[in-house]
Amino acid sequence: MEVPALDPAGADALHLWLETAKLAFADRDACYGDPRFADVPIETLLSREYAAQRRALVDREKASLALRPGIGRLPAGWPLIAEDDAARLPAEPGALVAAQVSRSEPKASEDHRYGRTDTTQCVAVDAAGNAVSATPSGGWIMTSPVIPELGFPLGTRLQMASLDPGHPNALAPGKRPRTTLSPSLAQLADGRWLAFGTPGGDQQDQWTSQFFLRVAAHGERDLQAAIDAPTVHSEHMPSSFWPRHARPGVVSVEDRFDPGVLRELETRGHRLERKG
Repeated sequence: MEVPALDPAGADALHLWLETAKLAFADRDACYGDPRFADVPIETLLSREYAAQRRALVDREKASLALRPGIGRLPAGWPLIAEDDAARLPAEPGALVAAQVSRSEPKASEDHRYGRTDTTQCVAVDAAGNAVSATPSGGWIMTSPVIPELGFPLGTRLQMASLDPGHPNALAPGKRPRTTLSPSLAQLADGRWLAFGTPGGDQQDQWTSQFFLRVAAHGERDLQAAIDAPTVHSEHMPSSFWPRHARPGVVSVEDRFDPGVLRELETRGHRLERKG
């Protein structure tokens, strides 16, 4: 795809990115698991041949409402769609027809006496050029029980494991769950190294890939400008967090994008939710 030639804030680039993200996350949810316990086809997933097969599925004029892994399979019972989202879905064959509808649970009240606690991102580079990118997180740490003898709470990342025993991400003793944490290191074409990352759950790979494309594909030299640029993220795939709902076609967009660009995305079938 002609990514470098496209305006990164234009409708064509955003549409292609969103449709590609849907395919990539479908493969994540079908194939990823602890490689000590599961055969993860990483060489196939990263091959040019497989990328070409997946790229051919992208319709440049219409947003897909399907969840289409290319290999492997989704956990049994997936995708699960919240009742309020299902009511707004168009009636068409590709609209995740196998999805189950789930009523949303009432949200627990939050205690804000101690302020918000969440995932964070740490990047450090020393004078010799050694770089570290880390994304510390305990998941839903404020609602996790504290173990009195230890003095700290349990992590909550096991919620991301699958209860489908035949799936690569199935829950098992001693097995690491597939998580959303994505600290990143990348070497640019000119030999420079870039260390980056972000908090954000399932948005981590989405926000960092948009930042990376601005730098690596679109030639943005000002890293702060690439960080500050408006972003989008898809909620099409099942969430990694309970209750694991998918929101077919839903895209969260910052209202800093040109209104004409957002209207064009809606014309192509994206269900936009504008954020400040």
